[in-house]
Amino acid sequence: MTQTDTVLIVGAGPTGLTTACTLLQHGVDARVIDRRNGPASEPKALILWSGALEVLRRIDVADSLEKRSLPLSGASYWSGGRRTGGVRFGALADTAFPRPLCVPQSVTEGVLYDRLLKLGGNVEWNTELAAARVTGSTPSNVSVTLSVPGTGSPAPFSPRWLVGADGTHSTVRAAAGIAFEGSTYARDFLLGDGVFTGGLPEDEAQYHLTPEGVLVVVPLPGGGHRVFFDRDATGEVRPLSDEELQELLTARGPKGWTLQSTWWRSTFRVHTKVAGKFREGSVLLAGDAAHCHSPAGGQGLNTGVQDGFNLGWKLAAVINGADPALLDSYEAERRPAALRALRNSDRQTRLWMLRQGPKRVLRDTLLKVATATGALDRRIVPELAQLDPGLESSPAVPGELPRTGSRGGRTTKGPGLLRPGVRLPDTPWQPLHGTAAASLHEFLATGRHTLLVLQGAGGADAGGAGAGAGERTAAEAAELAAHSTVRSQTDVLLLTDHRPRGGSDASAPYARAVDIGRKLTAIAEAGPLVVYVRPDGAVGAWSSHRDLMRLAAGVSVLGAAVESVA
Repeated sequence: MTQTDTVLIVGAGPTGLTTACTLLQHGVDARVIDRRNGPASEPKALILWSGALEVLRRIDVADSLEKRSLPLSGASYWSGGRRTGGVRFGALADTAFPRPLCVPQSVTEGVLYDRLLKLGGNVEWNTELAAARVTGSTPSNVSVTLSVPGTGSPAPFSPRWLVGADGTHSTVRAAAGIAFEGSTYARDFLLGDGVFTGGLPEDEAQYHLTPEGVLVVVPLPGGGHRVFFDRDATGEVRPLSDEELQELLTARGPKGWTLQSTWWRSTFRVHTKVAGKFREGSVLLAGDAAHCHSPAGGQGLNTGVQDGFNLGWKLAAVINGADPALLDSYEAERRPAALRALRNSDRQTRLWMLRQGPKRVLRDTLLKVATATGALDRRIVPELAQLDPGLESSPAVPGELPRTGSRGGRTTKGPGLLRPGVRLPDTPWQPLHGTAAASLHEFLATGRHTLLVLQGAGGADAGGAGAGAGERTAAEAAELAAHSTVRSQTDVLLLTDHRPRGGSDASAPYARAVDIGRKLTAIAEAGPLVVYVRPDGAVGAWSSHRDLMRLAAGVSVLGAAVESVA
């Protein structure tokens, strides 16, 4: 990369590190700066939900985080000293992460930083974005100056892309003139991490909703708990003393809960804001620079990690030659997701802050009914988990789908599971060659582009008229991938519902597996289907084997291959 081609990422928190790791895994270097002198030591955010964990798995850090985490079994709500409701974690289907993990943010940052170093990247600590000049919305419209103590005044330079992952007070966002709209709660939020006695919960979060305010208790990995309170805003920013935390704990918590000592305390105000746009020419915003939330439900860090991955693979594809319009889908996909997360956390926070008698009674009644009917489990947990990408209206997926033919007057079932923008369901399989993965999601966990060829009972080794069609289609897909703009980051796999006669050809330019669950191959009863699966596991597009070139033409990262293969 030349200096003008550099991706400059400002901020080495979870969002910036996720973006950088994703870029590196897709063959693109990035320059990362941070004003701090090293990774965070403060625990800050605690909860990693399923959607973020799937992203972290794609950059190969989820296993390390799991080993240093505490899985949570659920959350309960208490009012007047009685349990009024609760949700159970662990029932989420179709994911390797059915329950959230409690992991301090300092651990998450440390693991991501280690991964960045292993990928060949680095962070320039003690380096600040001193100035940034953004002129219009055209490419290469950025000039920046960095400040490094003891190095004098460095000359300005122009990165090709500038990523603002520099938090709620983003210098990048301000330089781009992007509005940050929303409000601030008229409450102070106070927390302490430490050692407590008296039988605090060991594997669930508890919300004690009192007329004076909320008490949230979360068990921590390795022992100890976090207690979290709100109070009327005073303008003070000092952390509470252990004695003051104990007074609040005594007033709002069960009898007998006692604070022994703390290792971290903080006082802060909470904002609920979102950037007016996530992109201005070569400037892109992610994480807290683009949206900030109440800590309710642990949505902020999770949303930021997913921002970073979405931006990283798209930016890498464009740098490698894909249509630059692909980046237009970043805001179209991530801003609605941020708004959903913001509404979610705001709704929970306002639930905490109810003070008037009749409203509190109504809230408690609704919590009881929703818990008894299972409505809380069915609605709240999937919302918090952020597994559903909701990308059907994204400009990065085609609006019109080529349809497969019908057989015996019956139309195939493709559009249901293969609808563009929908996250593919998992299916168990037996690998034959080219992969050791035992399921689709395990295969997709590498975070690469995938051309998935589905071959059902009408195909190759069933002896029918379509004999060999799956293999031929997979070979054509492999040729298409070999000429695409993301050829070094694309996998091709043939998924069949039967074992091949005479064994599998290990020299084929694609992987092969047998769909034990037949969840996907049953769709391809009328002939092979080709599915472009994005690095995030969502369907980008699909077609019958006869429309392979139409598929390539409709997917920006494959489009360069059309003329070469046609």
